[in-house]
Amino acid sequence: MSIQIGQQAPEFSLFNTEKNKISLSDYKGKTVVLLFFPLAFSGVCTTELCSMRDSMSTYNDLNAEIIGISIDSLFVLDRFKKENNLNFTLLSDFNKTVCRDYGCQYETFVFEMLGVAKRSAFVVDKEGNIQYAEVLESAGELPNFEAIKECLSKIS
Repeated sequence: MSIQIGQQAPEFSLFNTEKNKISLSDYKGKTVVLLFFPLAFSGVCTTELCSMRDSMSTYNDLNAEIIGISIDSLFVLDRFKKENNLNFTLLSDFNKTVCRDYGCQYETFVFEMLGVAKRSAFVVDKEGNIQYAEVLESAGELPNFEAIKECLSKIS
């Protein structure tokens, strides 16, 4: 299943690095950027999320909440967040249900790992509708940050 612009974002509840269960519906009334990434501590994932960290004032100005999601355990994500001083929420999709629901999951990734999240970006508006969707086939590519910011500026 692929996510289409205008459709309702699939609801989810996942644990964050503080061991709290977070649901997408907790962000109702806020604009959210969901960033799915394959694996913490890998080179491109670190570059992507540190770029978001370094641009946080821009996303704050656009009234956007940033949420990173990977299949790593919440313990791995906690260490990744601390080591990289990430200033936004990271959620563990360890059971691989949310990346499946968002249509951004590799059947087989490197080293025969199954169900790893594809690098993807989704913008969810205040009403919970998808306003931007980008699913990358190559884990070596980064999302189009300028297109994300453009989308946010139009809906903020």
